[in-house]
Amino acid sequence: MSTTGRESIEAGRAVLEAAASGASAEQLTECGDQLLGVTRFLVDQPRLRRALSDPARTADDREGLIRGLIAGQVGETAADVVAALVRGRWGTPSELADGTEQLAVSALLLAAAKDGSLANVEDELFRFGRLVDGDAELGAALGATGTDPKGRASLIENLLDGKAEPVTVKLATAAAYGIGGRSFHASLAHLVEAAAAARDEAVAYVTVAKPLDEAGERQLAAKLSLVYGRHVALKVTVDPAIVGGIRVQVGSELWDGTVSRRLDEARQALAGR
Repeated sequence: MSTTGRESIEAGRAVLEAAASGASAEQLTECGDQLLGVTRFLVDQPRLRRALSDPARTADDREGLIRGLIAGQVGETAADVVAALVRGRWGTPSELADGTEQLAVSALLLAAAKDGSLANVEDELFRFGRLVDGDAELGAALGATGTDPKGRASLIENLLDGKAEPVTVKLATAAAYGIGGRSFHASLAHLVEAAAAARDEAVAYVTVAKPLDEAGERQLAAKLSLVYGRHVALKVTVDPAIVGGIRVQVGSELWDGTVSRRLDEARQALAGR
């Protein structure tokens, strides 16, 4: 994302956050859903993206164009956010679609924060990702590229509807389209971290050979929180294949103290003799 693109997103975010202060969770959910719809519209219309991000056209002209297209299709807040975005400057036309998508996710997370479900959303997204990872057939279906994302989104909605928070369902279905061009699995991980960031948390992905007890999880979370200077939420996966020890990843930082890694290193050392 270019510097001008980031600045344009912040202009749109300011409009969204100003409206959010007086909006209900339901209104913010609707706004987020509508912004996702605009995102998909922009993705499908490359010529329109170019016109809306063309610096040779005036900001008023670009705003008038998008307002004419979405009038009656989205609510006032979503229209104002999109108008703020198209008035901005973008490094490439695709940045406009990415920026709209970012603010759609932000609106949905604001809705979850408003109704007190944000922690549930974060946990449900993570657990759904683990569910998909543990089912080869489902993982192949949702991770497939070159197929219609609408079908994948419908499958996710059928799996989660009535079993997860409404915002979780909308974010998980958005992942089927690929957040910011990511794969489905990477999109889910990104959304988990976005939800944690909305709670002013970092996420630690922890892999162990057998489940940690509650005291062990609290102790590990406390230690990591001291290291990173903010609360760290643990996302624990049990994988007997690591044999023993623990693997922890926070962002791009990885600490691997698993027995499987030490065995691999020993085998490599012996092979090198």
